[in-house]
Amino acid sequence: MRAVRYHEHGGPELLQVEDVPRPDPGGDELLVRVEAAGVNPVDTYFREGAYPLPGLPWTPASDVAGVVEAVGDGVTAFEPGDRVFATGLGRDRQGTCAEYVAVPAGLAATLPPDCGFEEGAAVALVGVTAWQALVYHGEVEPGERVLIHSGSGGVGHVAVQLAAAAGARVTTTAAPAYHDHLQTLGAGTVLDYDREDLAEAIADAGAPDVVLDTLADEYFELDAEVAAHGATIVGIGNEAATAPVPMGPGKFKDLRFQTMSMFNAPDTGAVLSRLATLMAAGDVVPEVAEVYDLADTAEAQRDVLAESFLGKLVVTP
Repeated sequence: MRAVRYHEHGGPELLQVEDVPRPDPGGDELLVRVEAAGVNPVDTYFREGAYPLPGLPWTPASDVAGVVEAVGDGVTAFEPGDRVFATGLGRDRQGTCAEYVAVPAGLAATLPPDCGFEEGAAVALVGVTAWQALVYHGEVEPGERVLIHSGSGGVGHVAVQLAAAAGARVTTTAAPAYHDHLQTLGAGTVLDYDREDLAEAIADAGAPDVVLDTLADEYFELDAEVAAHGATIVGIGNEAATAPVPMGPGKFKDLRFQTMSMFNAPDTGAVLSRLATLMAAGDVVPEVAEVYDLADTAEAQRDVLAESFLGKLVVTP
């Protein structure tokens, strides 16, 4: 089969399409024929060596949507021919930028019939991340105010829809070009993140009970300033791990700061199944900004960090 691989850490130019053996599924695994693979910033962190890998050469990408070709002896929930989507690969096992991939059954869920493969690959990692941030850590309830930074991003645009589906009142930040679209996704208030009076504008919309911050190193202090008493502030992304927790602005608010990784989700398959239900109902609609050929994975990894777009980038074999 064809697969994208890199043999050393470094820039995107190291990504090459190679012929490699097709994997065989283990006892608890599915062999999935890849129809689409999602592209995420975390793919570039692994490639650059910022996050550890078991070894090289390596195939990138965490997300996949496709068709089950075969199942291991211990798999009972899936069978050949099933349409599935999955995430959580590309870290301790080979990733999904390939024609076939072996997927642990616990990382997969059935893809709804009316949801395309590209949309399935687009939603997987960012959907589980948004779910972990808002539902698991944030415990969002109907009527609460939720602030989501970078609402046009991969995680952000799904988080806006999840929060709205939960009955929360959503405030989000984004470039002006995306304001109208984000309102159609469920945001009640959309603010330009470059405005000088951002804190005042957020306060006017209502102090958030939960904050999802994708740029924690830049906004934790602002989050603490605008948050409601007892609020939860969840930081995601590579920057969140080293962002200082501000002691001044939130000192008397009993705030809870939480950093997280999607890879620590306790039951990825169950979360994907919940997302599938929301997608089937039209409550979560993944946005695919651009689709790349497998041979153009390097370009996709450049664009995922450099370009401004709403939604996700996807690679197809």
